[in-house]
Amino acid sequence: MIISKELAYAINAQIGSEFGASMQYLEIASYFDGEDLNNFAALFFEQAAEERMHAMKFLHFLLDAGAHVTIPEIAKPKANFASAEEAVTAALSWEKDVTQQIYDLMDIAVQDKDYISQQFLDWYVAEQLEEISKMSTILGIVRKAGDNLLLAEQLIVTLPAEGAAAPGMTAE
Repeated sequence: MIISKELAYAINAQIGSEFGASMQYLEIASYFDGEDLNNFAALFFEQAAEERMHAMKFLHFLLDAGAHVTIPEIAKPKANFASAEEAVTAALSWEKDVTQQIYDLMDIAVQDKDYISQQFLDWYVAEQLEEISKMSTILGIVRKAGDNLLLAEQLIVTLPAEGAAAPGMTAE
C-alpha cells in the first residue's frame, strides 16, 4: 500500500460523504421536480451524478494505491424542504462541509509527505471552489427571485457549464 493507513481510512470515509452528497442532491432534485421547477431539478440531478463520480474517483484511487475499500454506512438524506432557499442552503452547507473534509485529507497527505495523494487531492481542492461558487450563485438567484421562482428557473440555465471558464477568462 503506497498511502498511510490513516489516509486510507479517511478516504474511505470521504467515499461515504460523496455518496451521501449524491443521495442528498437526489432528494433536492426531487423536491424541485415536485415543485415543477424542471431546470433546478435537472441541475441537482446532474450534481448528484457528479458527486457519485467523485466517490468513484476516490474508490479507484484507493484500489490503485493498494488500499482496502470499506464504504461506510451512509446516513439517510434530508427529504423535505420548506422552500427552494432551504434546499439550496442545505446544498451550500454540504459543499462547505465537504471542502473542510478535503482539506483534512490534504493535511494528512502533507503530514505523510505523500506527494502522490497530494497531487490527486489537488483536483478536489480546485473542484470545491467551483462547487461552493456554483451553490452560492444559485442561492443568490433564489433569494433575489423571492416568491417568483419561475424567473429563477429561467436564470438557472444561464449558469456556466461545469468546468467552463469564468467570463473574461480563457480555458487552457
